[in-house]
Amino acid sequence: MGMVRPANDPPAIPLELPPEALVLGIDVGGTTMKGEITDAAGAVHAAGVIETPKGLAAFDAMTALGDQLLGELSTEQRALVARAAVILPGIVDTARAIAVFSSNVGWRDVVIGDRFSARWGMPVLIDHDVTVGGWAEWRFGAGRGIDDVCVLMIGTGISGTLSVGGRLVRSAFGQAGEYGHIPVRYPDGLPCPCGNIGCVETLASGASVARAYSTRTGHETKGAAEVFALLDTDPDAEAVISDAVHALADGLIGVVHAVCPRLIVLGGGLAGAGAALTEPLHRAIAERLRLVPPPQVVVGEFGARAGLIGAARFARCGIVR
Repeated sequence: MGMVRPANDPPAIPLELPPEALVLGIDVGGTTMKGEITDAAGAVHAAGVIETPKGLAAFDAMTALGDQLLGELSTEQRALVARAAVILPGIVDTARAIAVFSSNVGWRDVVIGDRFSARWGMPVLIDHDVTVGGWAEWRFGAGRGIDDVCVLMIGTGISGTLSVGGRLVRSAFGQAGEYGHIPVRYPDGLPCPCGNIGCVETLASGASVARAYSTRTGHETKGAAEVFALLDTDPDAEAVISDAVHALADGLIGVVHAVCPRLIVLGGGLAGAGAALTEPLHRAIAERLRLVPPPQVVVGEFGARAGLIGAARFARCGIVR
């Protein structure tokens, strides 16, 4: 069966919840899924992390995680849980609640329907994980108060969000921001899992940085953080990081010229490098600009919790915008 294409009509916008309500948020990742039940102040009343199974079994695991968290509450607390949000990787049809495709987890055209809402006895909102996490960083984190912001989540892959004129950019698929699949070394680069050649992701993702260092030196690494830790003492680490930074800058420069964001926010695992990544990336972008001012580059405030924080905010206010 071919991919189900998202509907053009947006879903109805639920009303914002009263301050006494609790919400359930679940952030589904390719390796693990995390869930929390929180109140209006962000205090966590129940939390859990489980491995993400492959294929359709992932949806049973989401249900089980929600059951587990709701089961940890008192009767009085359970009565206050008014809405949930489940955020999913891949392509998500938010209007019709369909998990269209995830290459990492391995599902296609899964109709979610009422599988969560019927089980938990509450409305359940569905959206894209990076979109919701990036929205949280923009609205409530490092980008709050700024209308034009590009959020870049750099981990196993690279994607993000774009906010222009105070509005989150959404495509016909409900999401935008596949920065990792902008070809920057075509046709002489590395093959990308997406099927293209020389995508940003082949050089600048966490996995690509670790792989490039191992290929260059013959030494296996535990991950990109280890390569960044060698930056001041190892010329090979410096060369690999430089390649990654320049690939990121090449991929972002068209976005910068097109919409002139004031701020680029880095999230995901690689953002843990801090100034070792933000400062050279700012310089590399500035070097490529002649007509527009370079945006500031900062690390996100929420780190690995951006998705969970976004899911809770989404569940509480009823919309990502």
